[in-house]
Amino acid sequence: MPQIILGPGLDKIDGSLQKATYQFLTKLAKNDATPGLHVEPMKNAVDPRARTGRVNDNYRAVLFKIQGSGGEAHYVFAGTYPHDEAIEIAKSSRMDINPRNGVGELIPVATTPEPIRQVPTQPRHAEPTPAPAPSGPRSRSLRQREFTVDYLADLGFAAEFAAGALDLTDSTGLLEYAESAPATWQGHALLDLFTGESISEVRKRYGLDDAAPVGETEDDRLLNALQHPAAQMEFAFIDDDDELRAAIENPNFTAWRVFLHPEQRALTTKNFSGSARITGGAGTGKTVVLIHRTRDLWRRNPQARIVLTTFNRTLAESLKEQIQLLEPKIGLAKDLGDAGVYIASVDQIAHRVVSHAGDLGGRDGNPGPVAAVLGPRTAQIRSTRAGRWQAAAEQAGAGLPRELTTPGFLEAEYAMIVLPNAITTSAEYLKVRRPGRGVALNRARRQGVWNVIAAYRAAAAAEATVDYEEKAAIAVRVLQEQGPAADHVLVDEGQDLSPSRFQLLRALAVEGPNDLFIAEDGHQRIYGQKLTLSHYGINVRGRASARLTLNYRTTEQNLRFALRILEGQDFTDLDGESDTVDQYHSARKGPDPELIQVDSLAEEYQRVAQLIDEWKAKKVAPESIGLLVATRDKAERLVRALGEHGVHVTFVDRDAAGRAGLPQVMTMHRSKGMEFACAILVGVGAANVPRKYVIDSLPDGDREDALQRERSLLYVAATRARDTLVVMWTGTRSELLG
Repeated sequence: MPQIILGPGLDKIDGSLQKATYQFLTKLAKNDATPGLHVEPMKNAVDPRARTGRVNDNYRAVLFKIQGSGGEAHYVFAGTYPHDEAIEIAKSSRMDINPRNGVGELIPVATTPEPIRQVPTQPRHAEPTPAPAPSGPRSRSLRQREFTVDYLADLGFAAEFAAGALDLTDSTGLLEYAESAPATWQGHALLDLFTGESISEVRKRYGLDDAAPVGETEDDRLLNALQHPAAQMEFAFIDDDDELRAAIENPNFTAWRVFLHPEQRALTTKNFSGSARITGGAGTGKTVVLIHRTRDLWRRNPQARIVLTTFNRTLAESLKEQIQLLEPKIGLAKDLGDAGVYIASVDQIAHRVVSHAGDLGGRDGNPGPVAAVLGPRTAQIRSTRAGRWQAAAEQAGAGLPRELTTPGFLEAEYAMIVLPNAITTSAEYLKVRRPGRGVALNRARRQGVWNVIAAYRAAAAAEATVDYEEKAAIAVRVLQEQGPAADHVLVDEGQDLSPSRFQLLRALAVEGPNDLFIAEDGHQRIYGQKLTLSHYGINVRGRASARLTLNYRTTEQNLRFALRILEGQDFTDLDGESDTVDQYHSARKGPDPELIQVDSLAEEYQRVAQLIDEWKAKKVAPESIGLLVATRDKAERLVRALGEHGVHVTFVDRDAAGRAGLPQVMTMHRSKGMEFACAILVGVGAANVPRKYVIDSLPDGDREDALQRERSLLYVAATRARDTLVVMWTGTRSELLG
């Protein structure tokens, strides 16, 4: 049976042609001689492999037949076009092997010289001095940074494309030019060079090692060249009908499901001797890597116990939807510990471990998991009610400064120091080290804080309740007694997890190759405190596998705006190292963000309503419009106000999806992991952002970090917009906007 290779042009298929294209390709994959396909060679074509096939009466598929030495042919599908256009594209395009690096390419003949069929052995050009990352709206050109056409041609750039790139300085012009690249990898590599990557770094990233593809015939070599990591950015070998249907009928997901950046593809299959992690800014494809890596681990061993997890339940559901799109036949495990892929939030996993642990009390001198974590008390556990920290502070916080009795400080101290160190007595707390805590405590204040913690625990013991942090710590003890429940654990949004949750993940996985794989971004830390993985039994130092810098979601204009929110701040990753935004860039362009100042709330609501009506008139899908605000209260007010303007929207709560087919209103916190074609950040005024009441309630030593989390929150919100971003405020704009 012939094999289908999806190539450039897949994203240009009109929605009305998706079904017909899928039917054509499935028939082609079964038998290329099927009546009605009319797969015909082109007369006077520059490439004798060129074909077209009949999709319907008016449209034809552009194909390239590569026979190879095997029994069946391979067909590269290059798009569905109107009849005459398809004929012209097929006649004037050629499948070829890049003579400099062995990458398979589909190129318009007019832009390239005659092919060189064998990769020549040539001395490497001396590399130019690495350039600093550009800054500001304009930057030094590649020519000013001592790049030449020869340097770029040595990588494999087409000479004409390289020549036209040397004098570009404007980022928007650069993006437009990169889209015209003869091959996708050339456009992406140009962006990397422009943002400061050296030629040697680009050569390594795209696998441009001058290795000539092997094979008995020219077609065999071409097939191998199409499996080069750089070629797989635009060519994908399709294994079955389900994969083909998913690629054709879900165009919004095609890029991340089918075509991966070489750096991403390498991470999906790489073997690590132990735990590893990846870092990268918003929209750089960390989740994409996790999804593909999960599938690869499952394909290698369907009997392996694989856990895919993240910060909250909503994001976990999104991961499940995405992996089922990528691999419809994926073996989802019914329960934790079963063979297959188990997907749940970290807190759901903790609940599952504790609720199925059996007797949590002690016997034969063993205190049991609950008492080991919380001290002597009943082993029964229910969820703690809200407000318990405030009640404990009022009961036992006499003599402490007000800022040491706030729930924010007490919750952080409990999560960062008490629980991960299994402290159950005041003596243990008085002598424990408190690394990373911004507020120093003398002995008297430590004793006062412990009195509040003891009151909190006593009230919880009386009601037989535990909070989420405590449940995670108890689950750690259960797993330590019963043994790990997974062979591989993959974690998204790692920057927002607490020490007890990381200890849970460490206890969940059997220590060994590929045990933990963590994706994180220090710039998106909007919950919790800074921490270092090695303090909690997870050693990734030296094995941080990659830092992803190419943004696939957000336009360059929106990305630049979002990054300005972070300027002047020092961020750290989960290894305790500096995490910078240097070299972050986008592969997409769009309009500049629109900043709107209004004089009143009434005017703000009216402008939001007008924008929604305008976008809907332009056929923007309503559910792809996001309205993001600072707090739940403001979200509920916005829903009511828009209703009064005749605009129906839906409020998306923490653990509940909104109604389908309506614009979505949510808090900036809730927007984590979401994306929208059009997004409005509503109420980004000095009175609302940052939330000063949160910061002012904390001790001085915690305020700087809290302000940084507020800054990260606004950055997260700004990067939810794929195409159009609007920022609106009443009165004075927020200081965080820069």
